[in-house]
Amino acid sequence: MPSIKVYNMKGQETGTMELGVNFEVAYNEALIHQAVVTRLANERQGTKSSLTRSEVRGGGKKPYRQKGTGSARQGSTRAPQWIKGGVVFAPKSRDFSKKMNRKAKYAAFLSALSKKVADEQLYVIDEIAVENGKTKEMVAFLDAFKFDKTVLMVMANDDVKVIRAAANIPTLSTIHCDLVSTYDVVKNAVVVMAKEAVEAFICVEEQEEVQE
Repeated sequence: MPSIKVYNMKGQETGTMELGVNFEVAYNEALIHQAVVTRLANERQGTKSSLTRSEVRGGGKKPYRQKGTGSARQGSTRAPQWIKGGVVFAPKSRDFSKKMNRKAKYAAFLSALSKKVADEQLYVIDEIAVENGKTKEMVAFLDAFKFDKTVLMVMANDDVKVIRAAANIPTLSTIHCDLVSTYDVVKNAVVVMAKEAVEAFICVEEQEEVQE
């Protein structure tokens, strides 16, 4: 099983911890792609809608005679080239949602997480906490690790101070370990996890072994 260094919020190494088999899953790009596409598709509302020429009210009368006006012949004022006319190939409301098996979705998540471990883009913090919930405290944390790209902070609890301290930093996002998805892992360059969150994933792994 792979092991990883454990740091504190000041960027100082405090020890190491063993990771379970959930963190050494083979990289499956196709499965990860499917999970990301499914997530983005399910976020689409699909509520946009416009009217075609047959749905626009009015336009039943021919606007002027066929010949002798010097203008192009017209049959209706609701044709697409007219103001207040219908829309060509008008978009209609539809359902964009996709489905993905639970086991496949979880396998994609573990694959993406294992990729972060292999690329040394996953950091474990012994305790994610700040004293006053100030933005400058979280900025000091990012500076300590020299993070200059997008960072996903996975917490084991909903610490209001941590969430508030990170709220004004556009490159930093926080999420509870129960809500993190494949898309969240792939979207961010670096993943920072609380030690308790890592232990939670290891417990899930052990429970699945017992069930099998």
